[in-house]
Amino acid sequence: MSNIQALRGTSDILPDEVTVWQHVEATARDILNRAAYREIRPPMFEQTELFARGIGEATDVVGKEMYSFEDRGGRSITLRPEITAGLVRAFISNKLFASGGVQRLWHTGPAFRYERPQKGRQRQFHQLDVEILGSRDPRADVEVIAIATDILQTLGLKSLTLDINSVGSGTDRQVYREALVSYLTPYKNDLDADSQDRLTRNPLRILDSKDSRTQDIIKEAPSLLDHLSEDSQNHFDQVQQQLSELNIDFNINPQLVRGLDYYTHTAFEIMSADLGAQATVCGGGRYDGLVQQLGGPEVPAIGFAIGLERLTILLQQLQTIPVPDLDFYVVSRGDQAEPATTVLAQKLRHQGFSVEIDLSGSAFGKQFKRADRSGAVGCLILGDAEAEAGTVQLKWLRSGEQLELSQTELLAQPDTLKSKLTALRQS
Repeated sequence: MSNIQALRGTSDILPDEVTVWQHVEATARDILNRAAYREIRPPMFEQTELFARGIGEATDVVGKEMYSFEDRGGRSITLRPEITAGLVRAFISNKLFASGGVQRLWHTGPAFRYERPQKGRQRQFHQLDVEILGSRDPRADVEVIAIATDILQTLGLKSLTLDINSVGSGTDRQVYREALVSYLTPYKNDLDADSQDRLTRNPLRILDSKDSRTQDIIKEAPSLLDHLSEDSQNHFDQVQQQLSELNIDFNINPQLVRGLDYYTHTAFEIMSADLGAQATVCGGGRYDGLVQQLGGPEVPAIGFAIGLERLTILLQQLQTIPVPDLDFYVVSRGDQAEPATTVLAQKLRHQGFSVEIDLSGSAFGKQFKRADRSGAVGCLILGDAEAEAGTVQLKWLRSGEQLELSQTELLAQPDTLKSKLTALRQS
C-alpha cells in the first residue's frame, strides 16, 4: 500500500516550525491584549452566500478560488477563504453591536483558497485577523496600522515598507470606475486575459495586475485619488498626518486597491524586502458598508490580516526566533530509579521547570548522548542507589561540573535554581 501524502497546497507544520508559530502568536497576543483587543473564534465554514455577498461575486476569490460543497441538508457550504466576513457575521448574529461603542476583535486560524501553491501561499493558509468595529474616526485606521507595525517590528522585522491609499466611498469609486473603464477600453486587446475579463466585472482590480504590459498601460490611467470627495480626502489627510506624528513612514500608492469588494477609504499593505516577489506580509483597510451589507446595522469598521506562512518563513530566514532551552534532561536505570524519575520530574515541572525524561531504558552511555543533544542546561541522573537514598546526581552539561545532592535539597529553593540556570545560559 502506498503512503498517503498531504494534499497539494497543504503542509504539515512540524514541531521545530511550531516553535516559530507559537512565538508569533504569543507576541501578537501580548500586543493585542495591551491594546484592549479581545479574541473571537468564529467557525471555519459558513453559508456560501456570506462570501458571495460580503467579498463580491465579481472577485476572483468567489468566482474561482472557494472550496464550496453541498452538505447533507442540501445547503451550500464554503470553507472560509478569508476571516473578516465570518467575523462580521458573528458580530451581527450575536448582536455584539447592542452595547454600542467600539468592538476591538482578533482571531487567528486557517482559511482556504484553491490557488496555485507557491512559497508562502498554500491552499490551506493561516491568518492573524484584527478588526475595529464601530468607529469612523481616522484614529482607528492609524491604530490598526500602528498595531500591525508593532507586531512585525517586535518580531524583529526591519526591511518593512508601508503603502497606503484611499479607495474612497462607494460613490467615489463608481465615478472613478467609469473614468477608468473609459481610459482602458481602447486598450482592451492589449491587456492580459484576466484584466480583459475584469474590465466589465471588476475594473479596479486591473490596477493590481502583475502583467508587465498591463502595468505599462495603467501607468497613465486616471488616479482614484483625483476622484475623492472632500470628506474622503479629509479622512485620508488625517490618516497621513497621524501616521507622520507616530513616525511611521509610508508611501502613497494610487494603484493599491486590495482584492475584495468591501473595502472603502483607507487601504494599506506592509511589505518585506526579504520575501522576494511575494512581498506582502500584511494587508488591510476600512470597510464601512460591510456590516450593513450582511444584514446588520450601519457600523463602520477597519482591520488587517497578516499571512502567517509568509511571516514564519521570513522569521526562519532571519533567525530572529529565540529557541527555548530545556532546563533538565533526566536519565535513569533500574527498577527503583525509573519510577522515581517520574515523581521527581513532576515536582520540578510544578515549580516551573522544563523537564524531559529519557524513556528509552537504554544504557547510561546512550542516554547521556541524548542528553547532550537535547539542549538541556542540566542532566539529572538516577540509579537505584540514588533512588534508595533519595539523592540525585546533577550534571551541568555546558561546563561538565557534577555534584550529588538530596532530592529535597534540589527542590528546596526553586528561585535559586532558576537563577543558576539563567546564569549558565548567559555564560
